[in-house]
Amino acid sequence: MELDHRQLYRLPWNASDNVLSWLEPTNKCNLSCEGCYRENDGTHKTLAEVQADLDVFAKWRTYDSVSIAGGDPLLHPHVVEIVRMVVEGGHKPIINTNGVALTPALLKDLKKAGLVGLTFHVDSHQGRASQWRGKSELELNELRLEYAKMVAAEGGLSCAFNSTVYEDTVKFVPDLVQWGQDHIDIVHSMIFIMYRAAATDGDFDFFRDGKKVEVKPLVYAVDEIKQRSDIRAPELVAKIRERFPDFSPSAYLGGTEKADSFKWLFTGRLGFPKNGSDSKIMGYVGPKFMELVQNAHHFWKGTYLAYSPQWTLESGRSTLAMGLIEPGVRQTAKNWLKHLLTKPFDARKKLHFQSIMMIQPIDVLEDGRQNMCDGCPDVTAHDGKIVWSCRLEEYRQYGGLINSVPRARVSCGSSMSCKSTDCNHDHKHPAKEPVKPAANLS
Repeated sequence: MELDHRQLYRLPWNASDNVLSWLEPTNKCNLSCEGCYRENDGTHKTLAEVQADLDVFAKWRTYDSVSIAGGDPLLHPHVVEIVRMVVEGGHKPIINTNGVALTPALLKDLKKAGLVGLTFHVDSHQGRASQWRGKSELELNELRLEYAKMVAAEGGLSCAFNSTVYEDTVKFVPDLVQWGQDHIDIVHSMIFIMYRAAATDGDFDFFRDGKKVEVKPLVYAVDEIKQRSDIRAPELVAKIRERFPDFSPSAYLGGTEKADSFKWLFTGRLGFPKNGSDSKIMGYVGPKFMELVQNAHHFWKGTYLAYSPQWTLESGRSTLAMGLIEPGVRQTAKNWLKHLLTKPFDARKKLHFQSIMMIQPIDVLEDGRQNMCDGCPDVTAHDGKIVWSCRLEEYRQYGGLINSVPRARVSCGSSMSCKSTDCNHDHKHPAKEPVKPAANLS
């Protein structure tokens, strides 16, 4: 089954009306992830600066939740107060962390302040210390489970895991999907972010306001890209389907330059966790389910839904009633009833909902156009405006987005070097006219 964007629900999020905003109170981090987009300079924002960022979101954007990120926000000395500030603004706070600094005591304080959930970033390219250094994605499941159990012990919080997918870890994605299935009762979402980087001496030159710039100051610019940086969502879906043939995405976000891109690809599934027997997925929700959930929440609450309360994620059997109008849920209900014929006592078990999300960051097309997430939730505040968080360093370094220009290539088979743009040697030459960069969000 090939992915066809016309058969999926196009998520309605946009720059001014979205599910969340991305708050960065700190640039400090205690890890050094290979796929990181942020310079680790060890600085924190003051609470006044944090409030100013929240005011920017309030000015430009209607949203449900706030992802508190960084850096690692748990290193901010006033992270509990920041969570409280988000709640006072009428939004749901979510902590995005690598988990290193999390303790049960801190977690309890965060929950008291109004925390709704946590998203842990765990993968094998983070350079973790002690017993986790050099561990594979499968071996890191032990650490993931440790975090998930800590959150479950506190109770009342959503728990998600994301990881950056590299060329050498694509093969483990089905294993992580299986691990999420086995722990569907305490793991509410699995998120896969495809690795991206910019080569300092690749196929493009870079410009800002018509002037050529060096990209070496950017943390995501590397002299040599040793991993594939063209992994896309359909490739991950095909890999997952090798083990789970019924895996069925239901909704997506397109790209700013390619509307049929799967920049954010959402899959929702219902099932039982592994508890004395194999875990079991009853089925997948369809596009109409996502359309109904997003628009119903917007109708009643005025915002699109980002994070569901934990109790709703454990109420999968109630969701089956939507089978009257939604084909995907209808098939799930049929599978559930068929399962009960052989295991009737499972009728007493909770049916859990879990999402699988794939995020495909910036794609630079052959002509230099930059295909960004159209309606991206992860926008942050800078200089009184909202900007893509994954490219915040460009605003800090150059005052705005840089654009990419293909280097022209001609060939005559000669090994000689030259500097002329109209030579016939096999050399790259800068294009004369820069391609217009992606527009600002606000």
